[in-house]
Amino acid sequence: MAALGHTFPFYAGPKPTFPMDTTSATIIMIFLTALATFIVILPGIRGKTRLFWLLRVVTSLFIGAAILAVNFSSEWSVGQVSTNTSYKAFSSEWISADVGLQVGLSGVNITLTGTPVQQLNETINYNEEFTWRLGENYAEEYAKALEKGLPDPVLYLAEKFTPRSPCGLYRQYRLAGHYASATLWVAFLCWLLANVMLSMPVLVYGGHMLLATGIFQLLALLFFCMATSLTPPCPLRLGASVLHTHRGPAFWITLTTGLLCVLLGLAMMVAHRMQPHRLKAFFNQSVDEDPMLEGSPEEGGLLSPRYRPMADSPEPQAIPLSEASSIKAYCEEVHPREPECAL
Repeated sequence: MAALGHTFPFYAGPKPTFPMDTTSATIIMIFLTALATFIVILPGIRGKTRLFWLLRVVTSLFIGAAILAVNFSSEWSVGQVSTNTSYKAFSSEWISADVGLQVGLSGVNITLTGTPVQQLNETINYNEEFTWRLGENYAEEYAKALEKGLPDPVLYLAEKFTPRSPCGLYRQYRLAGHYASATLWVAFLCWLLANVMLSMPVLVYGGHMLLATGIFQLLALLFFCMATSLTPPCPLRLGASVLHTHRGPAFWITLTTGLLCVLLGLAMMVAHRMQPHRLKAFFNQSVDEDPMLEGSPEEGGLLSPRYRPMADSPEPQAIPLSEASSIKAYCEEVHPREPECAL
């Protein structure tokens, strides 16, 4: 045993862990890079437009990053408990550890951290993920975890989410994850369309798409809550303690971002009705309009021209007879063969 580092030879060692989810870290880094790029060109903007432009960029990037991050997050439903529990199969040793459970839209993440970390001549620090994405088999991942010989608390929690478990957690969370994830992707597309329309002279339609972005985020929360409340909660007993789950950070971030998008969309619609010139000034669009292309609401606004009515047109002026005769004589003298001069 000493030659093997005081560990069981048939158990795989713990995998190295990253302080946070790598997918979420990648998304955050991409949007922070975009924000830094926009800040670099900020000094080239003059006057109050600089502040308005910075506010628009920060708000838009926050909404987009939040939608993507929560879609890949594993913290929609979380729980943690400190307990004394058995460590591994075929061993009577018990450990004192913190057991964490994070449920996301695409799977579960289970953590086991010893208190202290060094116990039984081992480093007890596990972070295991089990997914139910399309094209992946949760039961096969659980079978591989059994072959690895993972600690008992990890296998116990993972077994509760298997398709054959009587708790029914697999069906309810998998169904909730699929519907909520699809709705969040629609919200992300609405966010992209809102950014495109807000950069064009169709601000009211950009407000509509921003409102749709918030509505789809709230629908994702509704799907998640409805699907996870179809069955009674399953007790998760670890030693003498019970692990209880509650709404995680991803749930509350989605709720906050959805309400923010709804409020911003409604505010833009009201501003378009009450103060359209100030709304255009906030988005750095020209307030002056060409009078020949000024549109009425009935004819579609700026997209349809309003021509000068007949009442505003100049009346035709009558030409005196003597002046007409002189014009005709001059025409016949200069262009004698032109047929228009004979008229």
